[in-house]
Amino acid sequence: MGNIRIDKQALPRLLTDSTSTYGASYQRAFAALAATHRGQPPARIVPLLRRAADQALLGFTTADLREQAEAISTGRPYELRITLT
Repeated sequence: MGNIRIDKQALPRLLTDSTSTYGASYQRAFAALAATHRGQPPARIVPLLRRAADQALLGFTTADLREQAEAISTGRPYELRITLT
């Protein structure tokens, strides 16, 4: 389980919302990687998650991304706790 603290105005960059004008959310990128990269080594998934996080201007740590990559690799559910500031 990960934790992230973001400004409430960054929420559309993190979560998919049909009413948002922001293009690609991190949630959408994560879901796409989860659908296509299950069974891949986490080391191959981390750079893809990093690119998605950077594009969404989200400050995930390397440890956060590694944990997410491991969840994608194994097909294990991943829980993210969001604190809005």
